[in-house]
Amino acid sequence: MVTLAQEPCGRGQLAAALSETEIGALLDQVPAWRREGGRLVRDFAFADYHHTMAFVNAVAGVAHGCDHHPVLVVRYGSCRVEYTTHDCAGLSRKDFICAARVDELHPGCE
Repeated sequence: MVTLAQEPCGRGQLAAALSETEIGALLDQVPAWRREGGRLVRDFAFADYHHTMAFVNAVAGVAHGCDHHPVLVVRYGSCRVEYTTHDCAGLSRKDFICAARVDELHPGCE
């Protein structure tokens, strides 16, 4: 079975808006993330700025590979990652795929 993080996600892929039912089912697959309005959000905590920035750079790699770029709010020991899909004015499957890939960068991070 292909996991959410393993699904294709790249340039030229259609990013259609999800229904409430689809969003609910996908939230179950990324339980550390929460919905805030039309955004998918997760806060990550780190021991220091160096580790925070290493994570930010890894997220940039995910963003580049998927051609889907989150809002990042960076502080000394934390980073908030926010996904939304502007093309559909809401959440798309691409947001959840990227969230799952970001989770794999630091699975033990709370």
